[in-house]
Amino acid sequence: MGDKKRFTSSRKLDHLRICAEMAVESGDTGFSDIRFVHNALPECYMDTIDLTVRFLNHTFSSPLFISAMTGGHPGTKEVNARFARAAERLGIGMGVGSQRAALENPALEDTFSIVRDEAPHAFLVANLGAVQLRDHGIEWAERAIRMIGADAIAIHLNFLQEAIQPEGDHNALGCLAAIGELCLELRTPVIIKETGCGISATTARQCWGAGVSAIDIGGWGGTSWAVVESVRADESRNQRDQRLKTLGEDFTEWGIPTVVSLAEVLASGSPVIASGGIRTGLDMAKGLALGASLCGMALPLLKPAMESDEALDRTIDVIQQELVASMFLTGSAKLADLRKAPMFITGRTRQMIGKDNPARLKR
Repeated sequence: MGDKKRFTSSRKLDHLRICAEMAVESGDTGFSDIRFVHNALPECYMDTIDLTVRFLNHTFSSPLFISAMTGGHPGTKEVNARFARAAERLGIGMGVGSQRAALENPALEDTFSIVRDEAPHAFLVANLGAVQLRDHGIEWAERAIRMIGADAIAIHLNFLQEAIQPEGDHNALGCLAAIGELCLELRTPVIIKETGCGISATTARQCWGAGVSAIDIGGWGGTSWAVVESVRADESRNQRDQRLKTLGEDFTEWGIPTVVSLAEVLASGSPVIASGGIRTGLDMAKGLALGASLCGMALPLLKPAMESDEALDRTIDVIQQELVASMFLTGSAKLADLRKAPMFITGRTRQMIGKDNPARLKR
């Protein structure tokens, strides 16, 4: 295997280890600036609250989406298998991490294909970087989809990470055109996914115009890839990599807070997956009330998935219970009711969203 391919695979294990073992979160999602109006007479039965949701012509038993995390190294295979088994048992969706490593080296394909083996009926989302799409074209996208029998493909945008990591690609020219061509040629739905810096209304409109089927906002306030890459640089013995440590630290505050990005993107179109620092069922309820179709979680599920199936199930169960309790206390018997629940938006989030944003005015 060539050096470039080895680097891609080993980087995936580095990312998993750093996220699991170190403090990699940075920023403020804005969820603390949102407060539901308590409904003292909810007039619904908590035990029959319906979490069912439709997304891209598929029905999910819950709006919880297992966000892209891993794959591409033999050490990540079992974690992906546990995520897939959970998705299958619970009737929820799941995305895999970037499939670049397996596209470069087919020997790693089983670290991804395991998810379809373990989840024959689940909604699975393939994953390819915008740069790789531009450089390799629709062929790589189709291979990524076939690798896991995917129902959709996410094209991820991670240019902050590219700017900081030693192996990063600094050329973003032509990515939008490549996305547009993919949407035109591919029958499988295309999802645009940010990885921690959020998406603005302007970028969202460009993506809708290119023909994407959904947007996963990946807002600022959760796992910071600036922090992750700063840690990698600090661990490196290469003097050039060491210099990137400071660059990573300087950009931990870069990005659009999750709630602000969600409001901006929803003002431009839908459906939207809210992600980026969503840590509880209450966070999910707030994102759904603002108009998100699904809520993606990654880091809160990683440690339990590295432990056991049972630990992952327990974590997901707590999150689901929090979501149900939030709906009950707003008098929301189903998700459509939650979108009508009154709420206060305060602080910096209110200032950043602005008085003319439809996501706030609909209240």
